[in-house]
Amino acid sequence: KEQVIDFPPQPVITRDNVTMQIDTVVYFEITDPKLYTYGVERPLSAIENLTATTLRNIIGDLELDNTLTSRDTINGKIRVILDEATDAWGIKVIRVELKNILPPREIQDAMEKQMKAERERRARILDAEGEKRSQILVAEGMKESAILKADAVKEQKIREAQGEAEAILTVQRANADALKMLNEASPTDRIIQLKSLEAFGKAADGKATKIIIPSDIQGLAGNVTAIKELWKDDVPKA
Repeated sequence: KEQVIDFPPQPVITRDNVTMQIDTVVYFEITDPKLYTYGVERPLSAIENLTATTLRNIIGDLELDNTLTSRDTINGKIRVILDEATDAWGIKVIRVELKNILPPREIQDAMEKQMKAERERRARILDAEGEKRSQILVAEGMKESAILKADAVKEQKIREAQGEAEAILTVQRANADALKMLNEASPTDRIIQLKSLEAFGKAADGKATKIIIPSDIQGLAGNVTAIKELWKDDVPKA
C-alpha cells in the first residue's frame, strides 16, 4: 500500500545565496519486500537523506524567485531522481511535494512590503482609471447637452424664419389678390387716386427718413373730398 513520510525542514541555499528551510513529503509504496528488507540499511532514513541531498542540488541551481514559482517543476525532478535511486531498494516513489518553503525573516518582510506596494499600485491604477472614466462620461454628457441645445436653437431659428417667410408670403398674396380684384372691378381714376393717397399715408407713418410728396397732392386731396361728398349723397337719409 502507499505510504507517506513527512520529513522535517531542511536548510538549502539558492544560487543567489539565500538560505531557506524546505520540508518535503514523499509518497511511496513497497514493490519488493525482500529488497526493501535487505537492499539498504534503514530504508526510510536512506530516503530522507537522499531527498535532502537531491533537494539541495536542485535548489542550488535556482534563484530565490524561481524557487518560489517553480514548485511543481522541483517536485517532478525530485520524484524522478528518488524513484530511480530507490528502485534497487524495492521502493517506488509515487510523488514528492514541497510542503513549505520558508525564506529568512528579513526576506519575508521584504516580500510582504513588495506585495503591499504592488497592491497599492494596482489600487491607484484602478482609482485613476475610474476617475478617468468618470471624467470621460461627464465630458460626453456635457457635449451631448451642448449639441442638443444647439440643435434646439437652430430649430427655433428655422421655425421663426419659416414663420416670417410665410407671413410675408401671405401679405404679398393678399396684396396681389387685392390688385387683381381692383383690376377686375375696372376702377375709376378717383379710386386710383384714393389708393395712391392711402399708400402715401402709410409711407408717412413709417420710419422712412425721406418722403417724396407728389406735385398733385392738392388734386388728390380735392378728389378725396369729392369722394366723401359722393359717399354722403349715396347714404340713405333716415
